[in-house]
Amino acid sequence: MNKKPWAGRFKIETDKLMEDFTQSVSFDKRLYKYDIMGSVAHAKMLARSGIITDAEAKEIVDGLNGILEEIKNGEFIFSVSLEDIHMNIEKRLIEKIGAAGEKLHTGRSRNDQVTLDLRLYLRDETGEILKGIRAVQGVLLELAEKYLDTFMPAYTHMQRAQPVLLSHHLLSYIEMFKRDCARYGCCYKRINIMPLGAGAVAGSTLPLDREYVAKLLDFPEITGNSIDTVSDRDYCIEFTAASSILMMHLSRLAEELVLWSTEEFDFLELSDAFATGSSMMPQKKNPDVPELIRGRAGKVYGGLVSLLTMMKGLPLSYSRDMQEDKEPVFTAVDTVKQCLYILPPLLKSTVFNRDKMMEATRKGFLEATDVAEYLVQKGLPFRSAHETVGRVVAYCLEQGKIFPELSLEEWRGFSSLIGDDISDVVKTKNIIDKRKTAGGTARDEVKKRIAVLKKEFKVK
Repeated sequence: MNKKPWAGRFKIETDKLMEDFTQSVSFDKRLYKYDIMGSVAHAKMLARSGIITDAEAKEIVDGLNGILEEIKNGEFIFSVSLEDIHMNIEKRLIEKIGAAGEKLHTGRSRNDQVTLDLRLYLRDETGEILKGIRAVQGVLLELAEKYLDTFMPAYTHMQRAQPVLLSHHLLSYIEMFKRDCARYGCCYKRINIMPLGAGAVAGSTLPLDREYVAKLLDFPEITGNSIDTVSDRDYCIEFTAASSILMMHLSRLAEELVLWSTEEFDFLELSDAFATGSSMMPQKKNPDVPELIRGRAGKVYGGLVSLLTMMKGLPLSYSRDMQEDKEPVFTAVDTVKQCLYILPPLLKSTVFNRDKMMEATRKGFLEATDVAEYLVQKGLPFRSAHETVGRVVAYCLEQGKIFPELSLEEWRGFSSLIGDDISDVVKTKNIIDKRKTAGGTARDEVKKRIAVLKKEFKVK
């Protein structure tokens, strides 16, 4: 039985059921690199402050580096009886170097140690996620440039609304992901604050140099209140919230990939490399990757709700409930990264059906708004123009016609303001190219936006 660090106070050994129930090493062992990194900085600070000798600090640092190699090589044995990654590493350090190892925990608590580990971990993972978002944006930008001459219906209420460029539609996701990058960037600033030195709750009587530790670990600032430091998990919640919004965006993109790959839409074909078949129906080609991205969004949402619920009733400062902070964060990290890693190759290998998309713009009276605005330019109030075009639509539905098939005589039966230039008004190409408002779907505007994004992303 491993001796507990609090053994002096207790007369009875911890029950095995208690050990199994309270352990976190089964999942927090992934923090080993950051726990060792923080411990190395702490040991150097203790020596610099005269709390331990330089020789002891060297023993500790060498021992910790040896443990790091043991873990990397799969030689380290993690023990549930030692509860967490912190105590597992400390116990092994003492086994390796003896009394000097017992001095490492001087001036710190697991309360400030764990939040340091989490901050170091999330600092790295946030950087990786930002790289992943950029990779998805890069592929979308490539596709937008490739499909500059492909028209498609834009939808509102899942009904065909107005014609747009496929490029314009794809660029809309780049804008979503830009906001995600900004959210992670803001979150990163609040993650990147050094908490070690807060101790269990009140700081320490020892001359700890927190600024020196922050410098060693590349933190720009230290936390300002020891009580808040050990009780704060806002950065975990904020990270998971940013991840939830990102997953919502990824799920919306995935939903369109699912819809557009159906026979009903037939707007695109996913590569066989990113689809599966049916075990029963030989004809099937299923969009599993987008479906799983869509489904996995719920895992990240669940983690956010879990964290908020865990924290909402906790009095200051630390409570053991907060051990439950890690798994939702780890799940968010893993899920987001998996989705971001698979999307670029999936999107690159997707083939969009230009002809089918173009054909879809010819049905549904997508020209209606343009005809109304044409009448407005002729002097008709918009509400009257709207009603007039509505009557034209009703007539076409009765006659089984579309706008380009109407004769000038038929058009003029609804308004004498309509001239023979109406034929140009209802051409899809013209409809798109006239939408020159900044951020609109006109090809010139989309080209401008692509140029701006290429410069922003440093794409040649």
